[in-house]
Amino acid sequence: MQPTLFAVMSRADSRALKLAERAGAVLFITALTAVAAQISIPLPFTPVPFTFQPMVVLLGAAALGPRLGMSSQILYLGLGFAGLPVFAASPVLPQGAARLLGPTGGYLMAYPFAAFVAGWLAQRGFDRRYVTAVISMLCGLAIVFTGGVLWLTIASRPPIGLSAALAAGFVPFIIPDLLKLLVAAGVMPALWRITGSASR
Repeated sequence: MQPTLFAVMSRADSRALKLAERAGAVLFITALTAVAAQISIPLPFTPVPFTFQPMVVLLGAAALGPRLGMSSQILYLGLGFAGLPVFAASPVLPQGAARLLGPTGGYLMAYPFAAFVAGWLAQRGFDRRYVTAVISMLCGLAIVFTGGVLWLTIASRPPIGLSAALAAGFVPFIIPDLLKLLVAAGVMPALWRITGSASR
């Protein structure tokens, strides 16, 4: 198991400072996820908006590792559940707990699991080279899509079949998300090169 970028960059020398650094890092990724949610494009043929959240979720987890990455997304969902306007703005989907129970809830609830997997792979060095970073992010993105599409089949009103859920929640997004992924996958290897720590 290898240290994450966050662990390598950490300069804290006491337990209290380490806890503060970890809390700050989790809050930072939570805030970035909320900001990414506001950059959303609603589509007329599906309740699922186009956002940059999945890439933030996966990159944040790669930097922080599985536990902190997952924690950042659990916190994000908790803030949204409490009613804070952290979810993507939508003319038809409510903020608060109702969003998690609505048609897009599966994507959101998959974020902690996708973050854990991306962070777990980062601890095994997948974020240090471009090809393995792509593989890591593909694994995380697959979790997001799986959760989202499966939830769509039961949360849509009326419930829809798997083929309709794929048409509404997968097909319109897979090419743009893959393009975003190919760009985002270069971020972590570049940061490792900048810090000079890729070979550690």
